[in-house]
Amino acid sequence: MTRMSERRPRGEAGTTLIEVLIATVLLALLLGGVMFAMRIGLTAYAKTNSRLMDNRRVAGAQKILESELAGLIPVVAPCAGSGGQPGQQGPPIAFFQAQQQTMRMVSGFSLQDGWRGLPQILEFQVIPGEEGGVRLIVNETPYVSPAAAGRMCSGFDRANGVPMPQFLPVQASEKSFVLADNLAYCRFNYEWDSVDPKQPRPPAWSPTALNNMWPMAIRVEMAPMAPNPAILQPLTITSPVHIHLFPDLGYDDKPVVR
Repeated sequence: MTRMSERRPRGEAGTTLIEVLIATVLLALLLGGVMFAMRIGLTAYAKTNSRLMDNRRVAGAQKILESELAGLIPVVAPCAGSGGQPGQQGPPIAFFQAQQQTMRMVSGFSLQDGWRGLPQILEFQVIPGEEGGVRLIVNETPYVSPAAAGRMCSGFDRANGVPMPQFLPVQASEKSFVLADNLAYCRFNYEWDSVDPKQPRPPAWSPTALNNMWPMAIRVEMAPMAPNPAILQPLTITSPVHIHLFPDLGYDDKPVVR
């Protein structure tokens, strides 16, 4: 039996085990809520950053494609594959390949140097994507001379009575730059004007060449494989061609002295 003198006063009583457990549980709940809120915030930040990067990627690729089309240079090149004598230059052609899945041209816009770089031979090609759908790639080759560009001409197709230049196939490689990916479709369309004064006709759009000249405008039609309204989507681009030359005519670029 405990003596009255050995008992502690009520004001000096210690913390009970139940109170320690309750404080521990409350602290754990508080820390869990803080960690959950931080996780939600970090997830939202990661999603926002991912969407921002996707938007920048799409906008940048669209801007590059628009600049490349706007920088088209009407190069007249001798077709090396026309079957002439060795060392003899072939007939002049308008260096421009117009097909629904392939386009080849010379542009004053470079991927590395922008508008300050040297002209480039651009080879656009639509190829299958790694995750389904298709992707749009472009190859850049420095343009050094009309003769070098003419080596890509493999001959002529005279099926329609008009000799149309044919070109070597475009090859995808590790150096190919992907302009757009995960596309449901990507195709090129061209606006052609009538060059025959005997049979004039209004301009018409076609996925292939209607004459051996340059088109009046170029349209790149694209659509995403999985549309997402939360981010920018690849759009159809239409670029007019402002400069035209006739391959069979000679031009004098010398300045006029007054």
